[in-house]
Amino acid sequence: MTTADRDDVARASTTIDAPNPRVWSALVDPEQIARWMVGTTVDTDWREGSTITWKGEWQGTAYEDKGTVLQVDEGRLLQYTHYSPLSGQPDVPESYHTVTIELTGSMPTRVTLGQDGNGSREMRDHSAAFWQSMLDTLTQQVEGPHDG
Repeated sequence: MTTADRDDVARASTTIDAPNPRVWSALVDPEQIARWMVGTTVDTDWREGSTITWKGEWQGTAYEDKGTVLQVDEGRLLQYTHYSPLSGQPDVPESYHTVTIELTGSMPTRVTLGQDGNGSREMRDHSAAFWQSMLDTLTQQVEGPHDG
């Protein structure tokens, strides 16, 4: 069974009326990520095998999530693992999600996101709604006035 066939994958997507390089930049630049990902501070060099951390506050609770960059294909694919202590799950490999973000097209740019490892339909649906909200914010940010 491939990841695409699994029913525990939360999915979200958007089409952004902007060139692919601008969308890619918003996905990997820490200053831009903070604007569409509810103020989170991301720290990574986006090299395969490197660590990635997300720090911030969500609904009044501080968090520090972590993972590993798995794949980077500039303008096309980002894939990383993600673990959040706020999940209440132990810090073991089975508690990590794999997030895959794919970009297609050059103008407009289609962004498709999948997050595996959702243990129930409710968790999957919650994650899908969360990611769709983030992608909607990303779309508004990238399509809005561009400052660089």
